[in-house]
Amino acid sequence: MVPMADSDVYVVWDDAVTGYNFGPSHPMHPLRLDLTAKLAIDFGLFDADNVHIHGVGEVEEDTLANLHDADFIAAVKKVGAGAELSDEDGKKYGIGTEDVPGFDNMHAASAMLFQGSVDSARAIISGDYSHAVNFTGGMHHAMPDHASGFCVYNDIAGAITEFLKAGYVRIAYIDLDAHHGDGVEKFFWDDPRVLTVSMHESGKFLFPGSGFPADIGGLRAAASAANIALPPRTLDAEWLRAFDATIPAIIGGFEPQIIVSQHGCDGHRSDPLTHMRLSVDAMRVATEWVRDLAAEHTDGKWLATGGGGYSIIDVVPRAWTNVLAISAGLDIDPGVRIPGRWANYAQTKTGREAPLSMTDGFDGTFTRWSNGFDPESELDRAVMGTRKNLFPFFGLDAYFD
Repeated sequence: MVPMADSDVYVVWDDAVTGYNFGPSHPMHPLRLDLTAKLAIDFGLFDADNVHIHGVGEVEEDTLANLHDADFIAAVKKVGAGAELSDEDGKKYGIGTEDVPGFDNMHAASAMLFQGSVDSARAIISGDYSHAVNFTGGMHHAMPDHASGFCVYNDIAGAITEFLKAGYVRIAYIDLDAHHGDGVEKFFWDDPRVLTVSMHESGKFLFPGSGFPADIGGLRAAASAANIALPPRTLDAEWLRAFDATIPAIIGGFEPQIIVSQHGCDGHRSDPLTHMRLSVDAMRVATEWVRDLAAEHTDGKWLATGGGGYSIIDVVPRAWTNVLAISAGLDIDPGVRIPGRWANYAQTKTGREAPLSMTDGFDGTFTRWSNGFDPESELDRAVMGTRKNLFPFFGLDAYFD
């Protein structure tokens, strides 16, 4: 571990968050959170002097109700208490579906994830912390009036709203999940104070079927949304090239006061739900770049969340342990071996052997966009679509900047 701690980090962890549980056969199994916390513990991150672990505070129903419709919240509570919704209401509120089946205490468990990100935002607002991590959050598909895509309440929107209430007027959201961050985009579609940037597999091939380059924000907030829709089977070097070609320039043009990021790791090549071909190494590099953007533009103010990720033992714990380590300035050498105690625990829980190290073997090399645009490349054409739609709003040339 590199001894370069430079920031106090507020980290959300509470065993009770594993109550967000759609059942043993659902892709979003809470074991992924437990395994992440235990891997971070075994790497010594929870004991680092600048890492401060906090349980989730008491759920504030009023704060939740400021973002989500009362009828929807009531429906979640009803299902969580064991009642069934009518077919019509189930469809209306997105509950009782294959993606979002009901479960006991559904409201309380979902609200904990929401509150964790709200608490994280307030920790940064207080001035006591420059970085915060809630890897249990990242529910970016949740809509104001219904659940969607495994997400009940939108904790990211909750955190961003806290920053708005505190007087921030330029908040940048970066979503690296393989799925489009449609819920967060929906909440702030017409708010010029919030820039939502989502780099994802194209909606032509993947849920939720949205997030195209021409989607740039509402009538009152042009250029407040950026969508980088990538082709299926995008590889590490291509993914980093797409990031390099778009996100730094857009963030620089917006000049944010705070960066909020979502680090869904379902773009990994072993993930069962997407068609991307990424490694934990590319995700680590991208997380470092987000940290660097915060250092450059926001005086280091950065809130990171988890998100999607359904390769429960091989990917999620490594990806999010890296997020925590990077946020603390305690970057883990990718070649380091996985702690034996964690590997034994993971195998006991899953019946599968754990990965041997923190790397998948990718060395982080890629061709920067400044080397030139290749019109024959499907990846480059996708990236150029975003650049053409967004760059002029920031005084940038899509071909030369």
